[in-house]
Amino acid sequence: MAASDLTEMLAHWQEGDEHALARLTPLVYHELHRLAERYMRQERGSHTLQATALVNEAYMELVDFKRVPWQSRAHFFGVAANLMRRILVDHARSRNSLKRGGAVQKVPLDCGFDIATAPVDIDIVMLDEAMEKLAQVFPQHSRIVELRYFGGLTIEETATVLGISSGTVKRQWVFAKAWLQRELSAGTPTE
Repeated sequence: MAASDLTEMLAHWQEGDEHALARLTPLVYHELHRLAERYMRQERGSHTLQATALVNEAYMELVDFKRVPWQSRAHFFGVAANLMRRILVDHARSRNSLKRGGAVQKVPLDCGFDIATAPVDIDIVMLDEAMEKLAQVFPQHSRIVELRYFGGLTIEETATVLGISSGTVKRQWVFAKAWLQRELSAGTPTE
């Protein structure tokens, strides 16, 4: 399905057309499930949250966003990426607080950031905290990371969502990856 068709369905749904939501649901759900599976592949094998549960929780929250002026397919999946990130971080915080700092949830940093040549596992809570710090200084850079890394959006889709040029997204993406890599490796011995 073309992105413009999906955008049109989102607009009809926003206007209250329940038939648009019925047509939209299987298309959006499939894409959300694909994103959730990608996230879950990055998690430890014993993770208690499954991809289907993650997508269901995100989808239920998205359906409640009736008043959001959906600008495009990319905008919709950008919001979905933010929700999934929040769900994963909340799940990790809950699990870690129950174990009082027990085994932390690892996400391979190289999966989305290909900065380092060797894979680097990071705690998703640490990544979230680093992104919060990045957002305080460079809010747009943090949003780019969220859309690209968590949402799986392309450079062009990210540019559309943010209303900036692809070149700006590329430059800020490179900067944000380096900034986060430095932040996440702070206090870690380097070779």
